[in-house]
Amino acid sequence: MAKVFRPSNRESKILSQIESSKERTRRIALMGIKDHIETLSNAIAMKLVENKLVETSSKNGLEEQILKCLERLSHAEDFDIDYQNAAFRNIVPNPHVVSLYLTAFVIEQVVNHKDTVDVYGSDEEIYHCINRQVSKHLPG
Repeated sequence: MAKVFRPSNRESKILSQIESSKERTRRIALMGIKDHIETLSNAIAMKLVENKLVETSSKNGLEEQILKCLERLSHAEDFDIDYQNAAFRNIVPNPHVVSLYLTAFVIEQVVNHKDTVDVYGSDEEIYHCINRQVSKHLPG
């Protein structure tokens, strides 16, 4: 007969605090997008081009795409965010929700844009490039 695991009250409380802390960090990051949307989209587009991860005929076009993606993200519901991130959530152990969303956007959407020549690098390289800029500009 299998043993049923029943966490004690203390364990349940600790697990609940960890979960609520993760949710709070996620909310703070998503709310912070609105305050830094212009600088963040510019920094990400510039670094993707500088690091030769995205080859484009128009850096401004790439920046505009990222800006629109960030605007959608700032108004998106949790289900939509989780759905977009689902295929990429295992890229790194504890991904930043904004970085993961933008990584999925670059890999799935930017590659098909008329100004984009090609997207180079692995998923991890793109994530880390984006995450460095997100970490500089957003809390959490």
